[in-house]
Amino acid sequence: MKRDRRIELLRNVWLFERCTNKELDALARLATPVDLPAGRQLATQGEHGQEFFVIVSGSVEATRDNVTIATLGPGSFFGEMALLERQPRVATVTTTEPTSVLVLTAKAFEELVTSMPSVDRKMLMVLANRLREVEDRYVPAEARVTSTNIA
Repeated sequence: MKRDRRIELLRNVWLFERCTNKELDALARLATPVDLPAGRQLATQGEHGQEFFVIVSGSVEATRDNVTIATLGPGSFFGEMALLERQPRVATVTTTEPTSVLVLTAKAFEELVTSMPSVDRKMLMVLANRLREVEDRYVPAEARVTSTNIA
């Protein structure tokens, strides 16, 4: 898979939406394309994550406690928390058909943000915005903590 295609796939991942072309190029150089058969388990609930995946083609099923919680297809991604923290996976993810993915390891990502900290900072900004959107949607205005109601 050409690097331009990898850049385009990564550009569509909301986590990297603020990254520049230079930053996306650096991420794309680290992302490895992998072709997988149906039935391949990519993540296991309870195990520590080491990789982030972007689905290029095919599909995967995510289960939690053996209950299907999502089916993901091309353009979808999972494992993003493995890039940010080393906590146990919250779901098991298995291919449901022959599937192509881009894989970015947590180790490669750590090395990138050490040399290019702007990527980490931009991801934090995107996550902060997402958190604000969730708060606006689900937390009543009167229950929100602000600097004026902290005592």
